[in-house]
Amino acid sequence: MDRNEKLADAVLKSAQSGQEPDGRKQLTCAEAFELARKHKAKIIEIGRICNQNNIRICKCQLGCFA
Repeated sequence: MDRNEKLADAVLKSAQSGQEPDGRKQLTCAEAFELARKHKAKIIEIGRICNQNNIRICKCQLGCFA
C-alpha cells in the first residue's frame, strides 16, 4: 500500500456517518488537520480525498462549513 492509499484509507476510516438524511459521511475540520499532521500530508490532500469520496467537512474552525 503506497502513501496515498494509506492516507485515503485513514480519511475513510475517520469519516463518520453524518446526521443528514442521506447518511453522507463527514469529517470535522480538526480531524482533517490532525490526519494531515499525523501523515505528514498537506491539508489540500485531505480535502481532495474528501471530495473524491463525497465526505463533508463539518465543524469548520474558520466557520466556512457548518
